[in-house]
Amino acid sequence: MSVQTSIHVKESALTEVCSVRVGQTLFGVAITHIVEIVGGAHPQVAPLAPEFVGGLVHYRGEVLTTVSLRQLLGMARREGPQDILVLESPGGCFGLLVDSVSEVLTVCSADHEANPSLLDERRGALFAGAYKLREGLLIMLNTERLSPEWLDLECVDRARAMA
Repeated sequence: MSVQTSIHVKESALTEVCSVRVGQTLFGVAITHIVEIVGGAHPQVAPLAPEFVGGLVHYRGEVLTTVSLRQLLGMARREGPQDILVLESPGGCFGLLVDSVSEVLTVCSADHEANPSLLDERRGALFAGAYKLREGLLIMLNTERLSPEWLDLECVDRARAMA
């Protein structure tokens, strides 16, 4: 590493993110937002729940509501075990269902790009830009906007707008 490259890295903020996969896409969540990772979970369907709810799981003596990233992205439900990122929100903990948890990556702010302008406001709110990696892109998730409370408000707002 040259002296100039070393100085550039020191000036840029480094962030650790947990990388997860949904389908073929790599997403990232800042590790500071993750309480725990639960592997091989089998969420139970919650009857009459909003579309984004992936199901309910037993977690440390509590019932944890999960949000399905697949369903938020318009993908088909996945059968079989899934991994869950347990995240904190002002309304309490919730789970984010993903196909698999990959690894913790250290990313540099110099490699971050904002959301593309073609995303509509509602969809764009779920994402926090992307990091350029050697292997492709790591799309960052906006964990505040993935909470069941926020998503439920979005559903209500859309229903009002359609009325």
